[in-house]
Amino acid sequence: MRELTYAEALREGLRQAMSADERVFVMGEDIGVYGGAFGVTSGLLQEFGDMRVFDTPISEAVIAGACIGAALSGMRPVGEIQFMDFVTLSMEQLVLQAAKIRYMFGGKTSVPMVLRMPGGSGTGAAAQHSESLENWFVHVPGLKVVMPSNPYDAKGLLLAAIDDPNPVIFIEHKLLYKTKGPVPEDMYRVPLSSTRIAREGRHVTVVATSIMVNRALEAATTLAAEGIELEVVDPRTLTPLDEEPILASVRKTGKALIVHEAPGTGGYGGELAARIAGSDAFDYLEAPIRRLTGLDTPIPYNRNLERAAVPQVDDITREARKLARGEY
Repeated sequence: MRELTYAEALREGLRQAMSADERVFVMGEDIGVYGGAFGVTSGLLQEFGDMRVFDTPISEAVIAGACIGAALSGMRPVGEIQFMDFVTLSMEQLVLQAAKIRYMFGGKTSVPMVLRMPGGSGTGAAAQHSESLENWFVHVPGLKVVMPSNPYDAKGLLLAAIDDPNPVIFIEHKLLYKTKGPVPEDMYRVPLSSTRIAREGRHVTVVATSIMVNRALEAATTLAAEGIELEVVDPRTLTPLDEEPILASVRKTGKALIVHEAPGTGGYGGELAARIAGSDAFDYLEAPIRRLTGLDTPIPYNRNLERAAVPQVDDITREARKLARGEY
């Protein structure tokens, strides 16, 4: 199968959705002529014109609000927030409007919109351009939250998100844009709320999100040489969560390590740990549930400090090895 980068897979998904449905359009800051801060929308303006690919003012509230209005009017908007950090400026629109309209109108209308945003650290972009804010949205009923970890899922989940009648927060890690993987040419969907087993194993379950899936897979390769088999689980959609594959994996291995980039306090790992502890999988645990997360600090500009602030491959390897050996 041919390989595409993560960014190319997203672009192809957008192109196919726009070709198949005239209601689909894209909007955001510098997404037209410039092609987006990370090049995802490059070439779409020339292909579809400025009525379906257009630059907005520098206002995240406008992007989110216009997407909501367009969705209520029967369109299928895909908005782009240039950096995830800036979505803070659109929280009123997303939390008080997009997430609640379908509920408050008794299901008589819906808000079929997607809001894409690059998140995460690793580019030296410092504290205001490197955050992982996914749990802000996980906490809001009415929003769906998606975090693809590879090109195949990026395209398939994006197409499924565009089809969905609910507002979807679509989070893309900046370091993943140049990564490559197999991507079919057809217009396929990866269902939302479908957790995948990224690698099978029998000693430790590692539940990871976004780029941490890739780092967990690297750690698994290292530990396999030591006879330790990690089972790497990728939720893909954080909410609504398909939790059964996670619980089944924990029942199999008896040990769980949860890894994400966002700070630990109030992070998604706490939710996953609570779900494991509150299920019958708890009875199978042979060790305490462990979390490996970002530090409770703004992301530093200094490259060494930036790496130290979030889990790296060596950190996952070390923590998983300790769990497997009973050193907890």
